[in-house]
Amino acid sequence: MSSRKLFFSGAIALLAVFTMPLAAQKTLNPGYTKHDKAAYLDQSLVNFIRPGVTVKIVSATIAKDGTIAARVTITDPKGMPLDRAGITTPGPVSMSVMAAYIPAGKTQYVSYTTNVAKATMPGNTNASQIQAANDSGGTWTKNADGDYTYTFKTKAPTTFDATVTHSIGVSATRDLSEFITQDEWASVSNDVFNFVPDGSAVKVTRSVVPTAVCNGCHDPLIGHGGSRLTMELCILCHTPQTVNPDTLLSQDMPVLIHKIHMGKNLPSVIAGTPYRIWHRGQWSDFSEVGFPSGIDELKTCEVCHQKAPQANNYLTVPSRAACGACHDNVNFASGLNHVNLPQVSDNECTNCHKPSGAEFDSSIKGGHTVATRSQQLPGVVFAITAVDNAKAGQNPSVTFTVQGKDGNSLDITKMSFLNLVMSGSTTDYNGYVSEDARKAKPSGPQFVYTFTAALPAKATGSYAVGIEGYNNFTVNPGTVNSTVVRDVGFNKVFYFPVDGSKVAPRRQVVSQALCAGCHDKLLLHGGIRQNVEYCVVCHNPTVTDAGVRKTGDIPESINFKTLIHKIHTGSNLTNDFTVIGHGGSINNYNGVGYVGDRRDCLKCHLPGTYDLPLPDGLITQTTPRDYLTTQGPATAACLSCHTTKAAAAHAWTMTSPTLGEACDACHGPLSDASVDKVHAR
Repeated sequence: MSSRKLFFSGAIALLAVFTMPLAAQKTLNPGYTKHDKAAYLDQSLVNFIRPGVTVKIVSATIAKDGTIAARVTITDPKGMPLDRAGITTPGPVSMSVMAAYIPAGKTQYVSYTTNVAKATMPGNTNASQIQAANDSGGTWTKNADGDYTYTFKTKAPTTFDATVTHSIGVSATRDLSEFITQDEWASVSNDVFNFVPDGSAVKVTRSVVPTAVCNGCHDPLIGHGGSRLTMELCILCHTPQTVNPDTLLSQDMPVLIHKIHMGKNLPSVIAGTPYRIWHRGQWSDFSEVGFPSGIDELKTCEVCHQKAPQANNYLTVPSRAACGACHDNVNFASGLNHVNLPQVSDNECTNCHKPSGAEFDSSIKGGHTVATRSQQLPGVVFAITAVDNAKAGQNPSVTFTVQGKDGNSLDITKMSFLNLVMSGSTTDYNGYVSEDARKAKPSGPQFVYTFTAALPAKATGSYAVGIEGYNNFTVNPGTVNSTVVRDVGFNKVFYFPVDGSKVAPRRQVVSQALCAGCHDKLLLHGGIRQNVEYCVVCHNPTVTDAGVRKTGDIPESINFKTLIHKIHTGSNLTNDFTVIGHGGSINNYNGVGYVGDRRDCLKCHLPGTYDLPLPDGLITQTTPRDYLTTQGPATAACLSCHTTKAAAAHAWTMTSPTLGEACDACHGPLSDASVDKVHAR
């Protein structure tokens, strides 16, 4: 074969490599979105196995002799009945079932189905403990395809109260590993059925924090290896009667959840005692857990206690167990750290702890007042109204207002901190300048500040200016609760053209509301940075922490996408991620992580903002501590989560020095390895 023929043969083969992903893409399977793994499977396989499972308890009874029975249906997501044994339909379905009741006059469950748990930690001689659990040894009877009756081995006492609420819970797991690779929760379904054995209507239920609120952060809530997905099911076992035999710690849901979320802020942990649970042969240590909103926001009980019939239980029926879970340095028996008042009964809690009262008092809302949200604060309200003298090479003049929440102008010369920050262009910010705006000149109710830094001589497009600042204010002056609080203004960003073109705001990739879904209220850099639209002005591709590192240290990129991706990847990072903050603070994020599933890009991203190709005009990022010390915009985003050397090598081979990144050749929206497909769940 001639060299010319060899050349064309090789070129055609190479062309096939680049066009194959596009050709391989097919229409998504009906009934699924681009975020579902099943959308990309062979359609005949999907039609055969119908991935997923739905379990439903349709009825339950307790006979006079205490025999408990429940009728349960299992179907695929299309509603077709499933064979529990996996013989006539693909994939066996295993089910665990439990039974509990709410005693008259009480609010929490007591489980009928229990076991005796022994200490398993080597050398532990603690006595065995009762734990609520699944029923074991009951019988399944097939009524019809997908329709079964489960008769519990556990019996209710013959003296059971037939007039109170009883609940049957079930967790169903369908094993499709013979056919597909599945996520741990992909084929799991939970259900809870409430009934009163005497046939009367259910009047009492327990719903303090619903699953939907948990999933606001956890996306989805997963427990016990993936078999527990709903809070409604969890509370049937995590009752006051459940104690861990190795630690003798209560596993009651209010205690467990409060302590886990308090984590590193527990008084006991601060004093040196870790909060950890020995379970299934290993420690689960929560001593380094931090609440996404920070310690102050832990006081905002409504972050979790919302959208449920008994969401206000923390206000109306406080208990020593629930409150003492966070305030675990309180000894209710002796009165230690409880103003020396012993508390022998939950019935007395409301004598002092009313639902609401004055800020910082002994009422529940008052005692949980977040200082930065105190109504005593005069408030700082920013607005930027104009930017003049803003052509390339000029020194922009910014017109802005700073007012209290009463609408009156503040004396900015007396403010504790007030800065204006400028960067551009908005296509992709490149560096920034920050200047003290307390020197601005009054102009009626407004102020005008002229930057000492000029715009670049070759500046084009649009630039942005943002504002940040606070006053130090003393709340509760003259009292034992007196404290100095930063009264911070919410950052505002103003866009302006520098070349006569139409103003073009910076593209929006994430939103304030999406961040607040977990963080409730962003309070960064001492609380002065709260607006994600403002964060990206400084945290841009060319900025590192070099200015605050020791001489000779290799700096770290603090570009927003790198910073946020790596922080949320946390414990899954394969290399060190330590950022030096202002004042020399050392911030290591390798142990942080994310409580949800990072493949769900839409948890943070606005639709379409993570798809390839990225917009034109984005600049190369400086990444001195990574395998690749400079990275294109797509590479920088992906390598922030995929931090292995192999991933870096792959990105390097797909980047041309003259033509740039070729990522979208394989990972574009029409490709067989599209971003959506490889992140599908």
